[in-house]
Amino acid sequence: MSNETPIQHGEVTATYFWDDGSGINGDTGAPAGGEPMQKGLFSSPSWPLGTEGYIVYEGEEYEFFIGDRGPGEPSQDCDVLLDIDGKTFADMMGTSFDENSLTVGGGNGHAEVEYYITEWGDGNGTEGAPHPFQEPGNKCEDAVSPLPEEKTEEPKEETAKETSEDGADQAAKEEEQAKEQEQSEDAAAAEGQDGNGDGGVTAETAANDLSGAELTGADGVMSGTGLLTLAIIPAILIALFFAWTRRPAGQHAGAADSEGKGLMADSDGRHSLGSTLSTLFDKLRGNK
Repeated sequence: MSNETPIQHGEVTATYFWDDGSGINGDTGAPAGGEPMQKGLFSSPSWPLGTEGYIVYEGEEYEFFIGDRGPGEPSQDCDVLLDIDGKTFADMMGTSFDENSLTVGGGNGHAEVEYYITEWGDGNGTEGAPHPFQEPGNKCEDAVSPLPEEKTEEPKEETAKETSEDGADQAAKEEEQAKEQEQSEDAAAAEGQDGNGDGGVTAETAANDLSGAELTGADGVMSGTGLLTLAIIPAILIALFFAWTRRPAGQHAGAADSEGKGLMADSDGRHSLGSTLSTLFDKLRGNK
């Protein structure tokens, strides 16, 4: 209960009771809230029935809920504003509760306690400062005081802790996602490198494709490469022709040499246009 955020705090003088309907020792009947008399059932002259909270006595906490009305006359002039069940009161005093006489041993019947309300009940009664029995206009304002600082800071610290944990979880999640993305990119890069060995086009491959003279596609239609080849061949032939007819005089000009190879010597046909074209076509077909 003490972990819950209090909504009201104060100090009051308290006494004890035990109304179980037995009529013993001034018993006035069963509790007004409808719950049977039990440990933790306190009585208030004004707070709503069902109100929950806890009291602090000599550093110890004791939980309660309001289940009855009282004290009556002792509450006049805001003197005694809380009735504690006999068994809880006995625990506070460090003594025992007599089930036969419904009294607490030790002879001490009053105690100054600090109370904390954590939730108002939905039963009959008035929230806020208590008032004497059947005197709603006589509020006992001195019975209410500001909440201690530690009681207001505790929930904030818990919230800050939860926020920090949420932030750490989010950071860890983002880091994990970043690692997964990096691994995915590395895998894609590795696959790309493996694929270059099969899908890459080398100079040798390109040369072999051109030497094959694939002028048409699979459907028999002239391909782009074929059209380009047909356009280039006449230009090459004309260039070779002009290069040949304008060939400068070489070492064969003049008188016959020791091998009879002079300008007037019989040609063996190696420099004829026909042999040159034949060589060119052989190269285009891929022949060495």
